Amino acid sequence: MKKIFTTIVSILGFIGAFAQQGNKTLSADSMLNLMSNTETQHEKILPAFNATRLIFSPTTETVKKNNLNFLIIHRFGDMGTAFGGFRTFFGLDAVSDVYLGFEYGFTDDFQVSVGRNSIGQMGESQFKWAFLHQSTDGYVPFNLTLLAGDGIRPYGNFTSFGDRLSYIAEIIVSRKFSRTFSFEVSPVYVRDNQPLPFVAGNPPGFFALSTAFRWKLTRRMSLLADYEHPFSSYRNNSGNFEDPLGFGAEFETGGHVFTLNITNARAISQINLLSNSPSSYGRGQFRLGFTISRMFDFNKKKNSNNY
Repeated sequence: MKKIFTTIVSILGFIGAFAQQGNKTLSADSMLNLMSNTETQHEKILPAFNATRLIFSPTTETVKKNNLNFLIIHRFGDMGTAFGGFRTFFGLDAVSDVYLGFEYGFTDDFQVSVGRNSIGQMGESQFKWAFLHQSTDGYVPFNLTLLAGDGIRPYGNFTSFGDRLSYIAEIIVSRKFSRTFSFEVSPVYVRDNQPLPFVAGNPPGFFALSTAFRWKLTRRMSLLADYEHPFSSYRNNSGNFEDPLGFGAEFETGGHVFTLNITNARAISQINLLSNSPSSYGRGQFRLGFTISRMFDFNKKKNSNNY
């Protein structure tokens, strides 16, 4: 409980530190007004991130109205250990996890996503709402997005249908500090109706904290780092769990966003990787991964006649 309390205080401090810009303060009372008229009164800043996802973490960005984002995410096998090296061409011959999914924007600030992970054959659905947007005049000093989702494992041995279900809820707070640097922090709650792994002492629900940053090097290339820590006595004390940590490079090519990364986590889904990530960098259990994001715009284009 002490760790959870400390985390909550840190998050509130993070938000509060950016709630004052010069002589302008974002008070609790003004938060209610921001829900409906932020864009009409204050200019919205450029997005803090290029994509809706980083290495592990979802960002505060959403797919815009009538746009469809197609995602292919892949994790290869161990680069080290007895299953790595030249035997599997440093993991490229092996597969740890694959995710295929779609994200659709019903409005500029609300999206729905569905997808499937190969680990556990788990299907996922998520709702994402961009609640606040950072403004150029400092009136709104950060972005805030809410996420809720569930997962279902249709195969495997479970006592009841309810045991197949998992849930995730997340508050994502980000800030674009400069033209080149963006940072985000996210308190997360995960619940597996049947704990993963299913062993004594592992609670079905737990809190976690996710942090990530993006450092833009050129117009088309950025460096990424992503870290997640669960607040679970089982995971922190059992010796069979490692905090997911990833580093990567992001490339923007028009309608595509391509991310190349290295991480110790085998799983792609936050539910899976926060619930059960035993792989360690120190044991050579790290792997190459990539994300391909392709956006399709279904908005009706205005006809123009060129003579």
